[in-house]
Amino acid sequence: MTTTTLAPSATTPSAAMLASLALATLLPSLAVSSANVALPTLAASLGAGLADVQWVVLAYLLATTSLIVGAGRLGDLLGRRRMLLAGIALFTAASALCVLAPTLPWLVAARALQGAGAAAMMALSMAMVGTALAKAPSGRAMGLLGTMSAAGTALGPSLGGALIALSGWPAVFAVNLPLGGLALLLVWRCLPADQERGGATRFDVPGTLWLAFTLAFFALGMTQHTGLLIVAAAGLLLFIRTEARAASPLVRLERLRDPALGAGLAMNALVSTVMMATLVVGPFHLGGALSLGAAAVGALMSVGPALSAFSGVPAGRLVDRFGTRRMTQLGLAMMVLGCGFIAVLPPSAVAYVGPLAVVTPGYALFQAANNTAVMAGVAVEQRGVMSGLLTLSRNLGLIAGASAMAAVYAAGGLGASFAIAVAMLALSLGLAKRAK
Repeated sequence: MTTTTLAPSATTPSAAMLASLALATLLPSLAVSSANVALPTLAASLGAGLADVQWVVLAYLLATTSLIVGAGRLGDLLGRRRMLLAGIALFTAASALCVLAPTLPWLVAARALQGAGAAAMMALSMAMVGTALAKAPSGRAMGLLGTMSAAGTALGPSLGGALIALSGWPAVFAVNLPLGGLALLLVWRCLPADQERGGATRFDVPGTLWLAFTLAFFALGMTQHTGLLIVAAAGLLLFIRTEARAASPLVRLERLRDPALGAGLAMNALVSTVMMATLVVGPFHLGGALSLGAAAVGALMSVGPALSAFSGVPAGRLVDRFGTRRMTQLGLAMMVLGCGFIAVLPPSAVAYVGPLAVVTPGYALFQAANNTAVMAGVAVEQRGVMSGLLTLSRNLGLIAGASAMAAVYAAGGLGASFAIAVAMLALSLGLAKRAK
């Protein structure tokens, strides 16, 4: 038996439902960015090397990337509200385990559990926009979720640093306990209950395992050793073979041949690669080539995430007013313009940060429009898995951007990095214009 979500009742304000989904979106991104700043302190406190302590971040990344599609599908089958509550509960409980961790292996295992909970939170928050908030403007809701994700990324480093200074590294994870409890309360009180309905109930365990295997080795290949990408490629072939034979597949492969859906996922990956380039290349350029101090680099690098956070809701309103197709193309055009300026202007702090004032609002506009378009074209019973695929495409772009664009910068400098970024954005713009 599968489930769908009841329409919101007249007594449940859309604002309260949006708040519950927004907080469930904020926490996973906050958990990534705040933990990054704790790595040096963790290494000193736990007596570990930097290479070992990086698994605190990598374990979370592997769990979210490999499990997000399966978590979305479980939401389709068991109920999205139910699975979202389970994800928040797991995330919060794992945060408590992180606080209590006496050793690095304990902490890494707890972070993997935290990532599993975050996978459900990321997939199902977006999926529920199209069901629980059916009467609300979906572009506005998608814009708000984008704002909260960007806000978590922007807030994490400063919040994490302050908490470490006040109480030590456990405080970075302890902050998730009250926030997770609040998210549980809001989702339980504000989101409508799941309603059972007839339909296929089988969960594709083999397909889920092969996809998780493939994605885990892709992430390891991009971050640890490129030879592991061969293992990921073999896993992908086995996943495709499994899905083609499954009676109730995790991912209906024929859906991916839909031009609009395929374009939406491809654009999401390409654009995310470009955005990660701004975060990875920026510190090297500002601190290395321009010889700026750490404080100045940190302040300048916060401009992009802050602009993205402030742009999300206005971007969603523009999508609701002018439509997804035009706003997708406008957002991409803005990004092409901004990245083009970075590629050709003489190197300076202003020449790098100034164009970001065009790139990041363009990204917010693209995200709101593309997410709305993809989710609007999906059947209700597939929204969980499709939300997982949409978030997965973004995560894969972020992983590829962190690895590949850093290598391009090392080989060719800022101009080459952003020339490639412009090419990827131009390809995305071409896909947007061709998609119906």
